[in-house]
Amino acid sequence: MGVMKKIMEDEEKWKKNKLICCRLFISESRNRKVLEAIERAGGGLLSKSNSRDEEEEAVIVNKLEDEAYNRVRYTIVSYCYYDVVKGRVCSPLRQTVMAMVEAAFEAINLETHLGAYPRLGVVDEILFHPLPNAQLHHAAMLAKAVALDVATKLQVPIYLYGAAHPTGKAIDIIRRELGYYTPNSPGNQWAGWTIPEVLPLKPNEGPMSISKERGISMIGARPWIGLYNIPIMTTDISVAQKIAKMVSEKGGGLPTVQTLGLIHGEDYAEIACMLLEPNRIGADQVQNRVEILGAQEGLQVKKGYYTDFSAEEIVKKYINIISTKKDSTQHNRVVKQRSRL
Repeated sequence: MGVMKKIMEDEEKWKKNKLICCRLFISESRNRKVLEAIERAGGGLLSKSNSRDEEEEAVIVNKLEDEAYNRVRYTIVSYCYYDVVKGRVCSPLRQTVMAMVEAAFEAINLETHLGAYPRLGVVDEILFHPLPNAQLHHAAMLAKAVALDVATKLQVPIYLYGAAHPTGKAIDIIRRELGYYTPNSPGNQWAGWTIPEVLPLKPNEGPMSISKERGISMIGARPWIGLYNIPIMTTDISVAQKIAKMVSEKGGGLPTVQTLGLIHGEDYAEIACMLLEPNRIGADQVQNRVEILGAQEGLQVKKGYYTDFSAEEIVKKYINIISTKKDSTQHNRVVKQRSRL
């Protein structure tokens, strides 16, 4: 009862704080040592802040590895606050994400990368979402700060999107302009660097020329989105792409839904769905539409799956992790003090 009461008290306290979530997409999932190095760089960071009396707390609350896509996504959460003197949003996320990005660039060479998911960089995308009490402009300010860090320190071209972009440009528009969705290897795979060394579109930060080993990165901010994948039992990519298009808003399907039809391994394809307003158009509606379209093609459609927790679940997991760490730290201090007596 004591532990549960403590967690509930912590949950009430954190509900009053501004929390930010970062989804970090990296082009690797097959090399265990590389993933471990990235996670060591930022996983469960708990360090003392020089600017505040509180502890800096940024933790990985979820991870999705997909070997067929050769892609991993980390979900990282921390608090943020506005520093009036410096005129900027501050958060431990900035240091944590940067540490993980540096580790990824150090360990991964895009030229040797092969996967069934489109990508243009080792660190393909960094997306910031506001969680309870934070506002979208907080996430956007943090996204722009990280973009400047990556561009300046690592000389990687950065394309901003969503609330972080000066005009709110959507990520799918930028990706189409850069040729993101076109595979360059047999079997609908993406291999190595896929577009010219001199970029066809001026980045928002960083150089115009690129390193083929690192590629480019997309960094943005937007309200919470749902990520939902639906397996369909076919290896015919044209059918998967046809169904994906008919489900998406762009193809005349469900509003606020974006999709990709992708081959996933040797036996089936997936309709990867991005639900831009999950409270308006959710997984059930998307699942139903794919099942109808699949039946018309004579295909079996499996039950889909979310690739991440809901925003509410992520907040709870963050609070539980932080509470557990603090309890462990306090326990260790007591043990150490007693050992000195």
